[in-house]
Amino acid sequence: FPSLSGNDNSEALPESIPSAPGTLPHFMEEPDDAYIIKSNPIVLRCKAMPAMQIFFKCNGEWVHQNEHVSEESMDETTGLKVREVFINVTRQQVEDFHGPEDYWCQCVAWSHLGTSKSRKASVRIAYLRKNFEQDPQGKEVPIEGMIVLHCRPPEGVPAAEVEWLKNEEPIDSNLDENIDTRADHNLIIRQARLSDSGNYTCMAANIVAKRRSMSATVVVYVNGGWSSWTEWSNCNARCGRGWQKRSRTCTNPAPLNGGAFCEGMSVQKITCTSLCPVDGNWEVWSEWSVCSPECEHLRVRECIAPPPRNGGKYCEGLSQESENCTEGLCIQDKKPLHEIKSQNIETASDIALYSGLGAAVIAVAVLVVGVTLYRRSQSEYGVDVIDSSALTGGFQTFNFKTVRQGNSLLLNSSMQPDLTVSRTYSGPICLQDPMDKELMTESSLFNPLSDIKVKVQSSFMVSLGVTERAEYHGKAHSGTFPHGNNRAFGTIQARNKATYIQNLSSISTRSELKTTAIFGHLGGRLVVPNTGVSLLIPHGAIPEESSWEIYLAVTQKESSLQPEGTDVLLGPEVTCGPSDLSVSTPFALTIPHCAEVNSEHWNIHLKKRTQQGKWEEVMSVEEETTSCYCLLDPYACHILLNSFGTYALIGEPISDCAVRQLKVAVFGCLSCNSLDYNLRVYCMDNTPCAFQEVVSDERLQGGQLLEEPKLLHFKGNTFSLQISVLDIPPFLWRIKPFTACQEVPFSRVWCSSQKPLHCAFSLERYTPATTQLSCKICVRQVKGHEQILQIQTSILENERETIAFFAHDDSNFPAQMGPKAFKIPYSIRQRICATFDTPNAKGKDWQMLAQKNSINRNLSYFATQSSPSAVILDLWEARHQHDGDLDSLACALEEIGRTHSKISDITETEIEEPDFNYSRQNGL
Repeated sequence: FPSLSGNDNSEALPESIPSAPGTLPHFMEEPDDAYIIKSNPIVLRCKAMPAMQIFFKCNGEWVHQNEHVSEESMDETTGLKVREVFINVTRQQVEDFHGPEDYWCQCVAWSHLGTSKSRKASVRIAYLRKNFEQDPQGKEVPIEGMIVLHCRPPEGVPAAEVEWLKNEEPIDSNLDENIDTRADHNLIIRQARLSDSGNYTCMAANIVAKRRSMSATVVVYVNGGWSSWTEWSNCNARCGRGWQKRSRTCTNPAPLNGGAFCEGMSVQKITCTSLCPVDGNWEVWSEWSVCSPECEHLRVRECIAPPPRNGGKYCEGLSQESENCTEGLCIQDKKPLHEIKSQNIETASDIALYSGLGAAVIAVAVLVVGVTLYRRSQSEYGVDVIDSSALTGGFQTFNFKTVRQGNSLLLNSSMQPDLTVSRTYSGPICLQDPMDKELMTESSLFNPLSDIKVKVQSSFMVSLGVTERAEYHGKAHSGTFPHGNNRAFGTIQARNKATYIQNLSSISTRSELKTTAIFGHLGGRLVVPNTGVSLLIPHGAIPEESSWEIYLAVTQKESSLQPEGTDVLLGPEVTCGPSDLSVSTPFALTIPHCAEVNSEHWNIHLKKRTQQGKWEEVMSVEEETTSCYCLLDPYACHILLNSFGTYALIGEPISDCAVRQLKVAVFGCLSCNSLDYNLRVYCMDNTPCAFQEVVSDERLQGGQLLEEPKLLHFKGNTFSLQISVLDIPPFLWRIKPFTACQEVPFSRVWCSSQKPLHCAFSLERYTPATTQLSCKICVRQVKGHEQILQIQTSILENERETIAFFAHDDSNFPAQMGPKAFKIPYSIRQRICATFDTPNAKGKDWQMLAQKNSINRNLSYFATQSSPSAVILDLWEARHQHDGDLDSLACALEEIGRTHSKISDITETEIEEPDFNYSRQNGL
């Protein structure tokens, strides 16, 4: 270091710097305050002119010269020397410092005249705690009242910024003057409106992480108000004393969202008196008038004795009479008057007779034609054809018209339609969790509707009778089945396309969901076949001359872990034990998951069940801890643990872009009615366990996998799932009622708790000669991802190809003990550990080994182990149990410079130990 000569405390810098040599250094760039995120070091830089030397001093001590990176240049304007210096500050340095103030660094620059000091730059470790100091609380407020939601974010460095969400949508107070979010992280709504009702969430974030508070439900209610009084009604008594009333309704406004009903009477009554009605009566007839030229005279009377009053009845009968006044002797047109009248009467009677006969004939003809057309339509369709249109990919409604009372249909748990009147319903007919109950067959689905007339809109014009239905046979048995490895699917060539047909002979039975074996000091591996769940016991984890019986099981029944809110159970509940045993080195537990890994969208936690049956959090996957370690791969989580027990993975979505991966599979089989064919579409978690459960159930029902399952990215954006059948040959097949298209609510898919979603479609052949089925199954999330499965299959079992679909069928080797369980021979493993556990001038080489194996987080966990390299290799074994990619490990070793051996040439059965050629180039 240059001699400081008492210049530790430099004087204030001059306002102007002379261009001549010999001036004090002037800082062109000073170090800034910085935060260390996770384990990433930060860079502090300093730049001064003129400067012969620049050094950093941290916490009052000089930083070693070798840790400085210096660059030197010449200022073109003044010709003075410019020097720039960089240093790195690591997390370990900050954690090891214990002083009254934050870790700080300052740079000191020298020139011929003396030294200058820069500002002090503080370096702090950034973090954000998990729990909010105060969560917002739900409230019920009257309309136009004030709403104040308090939020105190978790402690963090730097302090977290707060954002408010309403129904998962960000709130922008700049767009709504009625909302203020600036007051100490609180949300203030000055005058509550009905639209302000909803779920409010406080979101805290800094440079490290994001945290969500508990949601607070705000209900804006409206108290009811009376409308104006109606006019008084008429007196209810027609005669004498009675009463009349007026009313008002509580609709000004009507009470909403639990608001109070109006106080007071809704009806007022008062007494009244009505005059009694007087019916009218005829007076006596008048005298006959004189005889007219038409030989008639008449007489009249009036209804005035008495006249009707107060609503009385008018007189009944004629008020005028006329008759012949010559006793038939009067002549008109040379004929007696009575003959003329007789002819007119006969002519009118004939016309009325013929008109009546014609009308009767026409009515009978119309009735015959109507009955004929009705019988023809009934014989062909069995229903009234209301309407039919082409299905263009959208989802249509079902129109039920009842002809008798007493029938009911429960389409889903939230809708119970009343079929006594004509209504239109839109909803799925989906079966979730078919275990532990009798399968809802097509027969049981349609039996209550034998008298209901149906309109179905599909991809071709169809109108079917409900009574034409098929029946399933058999029952679905309870339990959960293991599944094949998630990525273990092969390519199948058949009819110039990739078909995907199941081989049910390789499916494990329910009794194989628990694997047990006895292990000793040499360790081994346990696998629950075709589930993706495995347990690796390292060499030396069990004491010498000891043998332990260890088991690994996948929970068959519904998990006892019930996620809260929008949290999701991402994989199976796995138990390893006995729980009272403890190992000397960590074992590796592998659990498959269905999340699309992204730390910006998911916060994934590992939970363990206590002996009391409660679940407690072990760690967050992104958390830095020395108690255990989680490595999240795209399809599985590898966990290093020291204690046995029951574990499960919980996903907390922290944005609408969180994706839950669903596997979509289509199965088909003939029903008891040989003309009917049943399609069953499953949407399950993209884990081998979930797929294995569906395959096992279909095996019992005689189902056939019709197409290779496809992956659907289902986002947590509250939009529903739609499933439809498209492009069915119109002259060969037709769709049975209620199965053309189906829609499943978001909550039913997102919070399904590992149970596969099951939707049934029923097709009918027109003739038994049709043996080929070709159609498309469209599965899509509204405003999201879509998958189309092309179905082309023979419905006859003897024409199907049976091909195994588990590329990694590990049912033959559920337990491996000793060296056979490991890909790296033990002697090679010892040499690697001895080499990389040894410290040198460049630091501990096991850190480089971890980095080359994509292990960049929570390295402090490995530092606490007796052999960090051994634990890293155990993790490598767990990640590569199927591929055993030794070549990638060899490449990693060569890049570090420790060996040039080709470990990929080593097999599990080799006992030869290749030589390691060590290199000390560049200090390695």
